[in-house]
Formats: sequence, structure tokens, C-alpha cells
Amino acid sequence: MKLEKLNQSEALRYMGYGKSAPDEKIQGMLDECEKNLLAVIKPNYIYKLFDIERGDNEIIICGTTLTLKGGDICAHLDGCEKCVLFAATLSAGADMLIRKLEASDMTKAVMTDFLASAAVEQVCDYVDELVKNELTAYNQTWRFSPGYGDLPIDVQRDFLTVLDAQRRIGLNATENNILTPRKSVTAIIGLSENEISRGRRGCAACNMRDVCQYRKRGEHCGF
Repeated sequence: MKLEKLNQSEALRYMGYGKSAPDEKIQGMLDECEKNLLAVIKPNYIYKLFDIERGDNEIIICGTTLTLKGGDICAHLDGCEKCVLFAATLSAGADMLIRKLEASDMTKAVMTDFLASAAVEQVCDYVDELVKNELTAYNQTWRFSPGYGDLPIDVQRDFLTVLDAQRRIGLNATENNILTPRKSVTAIIGLSENEISRGRRGCAACNMRDVCQYRKRGEHCGF
């Protein structure tokens, strides 16, 4: 896929601007960083649909060796018959640009980092819409990533193997389960033939709610 424009509003939220607009100088830097970032990123994604089964405090991804353990992922997929596993990345260009800026202009490096975070979320939102349009018979949950709640982050490498993400989109995980390229996301979307309550999609159901910077500012991430 190709991004023509980045979500500057989201990047500004990450920067702590809230509803206030940046001054002319900051806006000019933001526009410059967006242009430079768009020139080097290569957004990509992969997703696959799986049946799921429930074990003892775990979700079994049928047809694979992958098991998602923990009460939080079990609660997230409660009532779901299937799930989509997906991975999204901006590819290595974003990481390289940010590292280069860190050596020359830290302000632009930080700004570019926030823009890249917003960009990878745009890719994830695009995948959300693809799933919604392709699997119209199902209602879908919000995205749930390895490391959320009590779902172990060390599932990351097996997760990528199941998706063949290393070969398909160049996405890997280190021994410490850090995704590389860094501006990447892995996530699970639950699918149910029955309606999913809004309460399952908002702050009350989010495992990050106690540390969420949006909630502390009286804002909302959008899920």
C-alpha cells in the first residue's frame, strides 16, 4: 500500500498537543518531517484468518503451533469463532531516517518518530477496514497485540512465523521480542457472528487504561 498523507493530528496528540494547534514554526517542521518520511517508507502488511479453540486459560490457533495464553486474550476473544492475525510495518526506511536525524536534529527526530507511529497506525486501520469488508458476516473486536495485559510478549516470534512475515514483509523479532523494523505492529482481531458490545471495544476493556496518557489528559485513542 502507499500512504499519500500522514495523520498529523494523531502525531500531535502523541506529542502532547491535545486540541491546541502548533505554532507556525512547529507546523513547518511537521510538514517537512512528513514529506521526508513519506519519501522513505514502504508500508506493508499481511493477515490471515484462523479458526480458534479454547483451552485452559489459552486460545489455540487452529492449524498452527501457536497458542495465545492468558486471561486477557481469552476475554478479548470471548464469543468469537475465528480470529485474524496480522502484522504491519513501515519497513526499514523509517528507522534509518529517525537514526540519521538523531545524530543531527533531535527535535526533528522526535517529530519524525511520532509521525511514524501515526503512520503505522494508519496501516493497521487500513487492515481493519480490509477485514471488515472481506468478512462481512462477522463482527470484529478491536486490535489486541502481544504484550497487552497478560498475553506474553514472547509469543512474538512464533506469531511472525505463523504469518510467514519474515519472508513476506521483512518483519522479524529480536531475541528480546522487539519487532524490527521498529515501526511495526502485530495484532489479533477477534471475529464473532454475534454482535460485540461497545463495552468490549472501549477504555473499560483496555488493558492499558491505568497507564494510558490519553485518559490522563481526558482524551481517547479512538478504539
